[in-house]
Amino acid sequence: MDLNRVQIFAQVVEQGSFTGAAKALGITKATVSRKIAELEADTGTQLLFRTTRALKLTEAGSSYYNRINKILTDLQSAENQLSAQQQLIKGNLKIVCPIELGQLFLGPIFAQFLTLYPDITIEAELTNRKVDVIEEGIDLLFQIADSGDTRLQSYALVNAHKSLMASPAYLAEHGTPKVPQDLAKHKAIRLQSAHIEGAWKLFDGKTWIVAEPMTQLTVNNVTLAREAAIAGLGITAVPSIIAQVALEKGYLIPLLDDYPMVQTKVVLSYPQRAYLPRKYRVFIEFIYSALFKRWGSQVLEVPDFIGQADQGE
Repeated sequence: MDLNRVQIFAQVVEQGSFTGAAKALGITKATVSRKIAELEADTGTQLLFRTTRALKLTEAGSSYYNRINKILTDLQSAENQLSAQQQLIKGNLKIVCPIELGQLFLGPIFAQFLTLYPDITIEAELTNRKVDVIEEGIDLLFQIADSGDTRLQSYALVNAHKSLMASPAYLAEHGTPKVPQDLAKHKAIRLQSAHIEGAWKLFDGKTWIVAEPMTQLTVNNVTLAREAAIAGLGITAVPSIIAQVALEKGYLIPLLDDYPMVQTKVVLSYPQRAYLPRKYRVFIEFIYSALFKRWGSQVLEVPDFIGQADQGE
């Protein structure tokens, strides 16, 4: 059955003319006439009496219309119901992110998002371990640096600029390093995890220099490294987004700004799929809204479905 022909026939009956049906459907009168002729030919039944003044249903046409009208009404109702279900955004999101990013950035976002979407639940794991998104059934993964997994769709969100820093008290006692070679005389608080290389590498404009201060504390948590540095234990290298408040308040002093370190990015990834579920889409849109409010033009990569209005343009 050609549903298009059936819908055109119903419109002809309801509008009382080919011209009215054509206008209602946004097609030409010739198309309406041809589709009705094809319908009558296929059914082997005359459905309409055509005169120069009006159209009238045949007995068979009247019976046919009564039956298809109920079918078309049921189809419209089903379509409306499906649309309403699509508007109701619900489901569970399993999200994995680095501990520090979750604590400092995602916690407030989760609270705001779930208030707006009460039918969505979030199962968040804060960890610095390596994860397999596909094998573990993870919906969204935040990580420092892209894993390179081709099974995932990934977007670099912002740079996680890493730099050396120490407390004013530590520098007052031990001096301030002026060049990378000076670090050999200092104590280090090192970060070492699946995503973070322990060695400090600084670029002098020509080559990378590996700094090797004496390491008194090695940790796998950037917040712990930051707090130990604030307490005056030594020099550490942490992303500025993690130490932003401490730097602004003067609890930590940036060091060797003329010698940049190897930089990393905060990356959002999710499984490649032809259709992005609405729960994914609304959460990602919400994340980007928060990113633009906080970092503006520093946001690196934006999905195509994020409009200019969402970007604050």
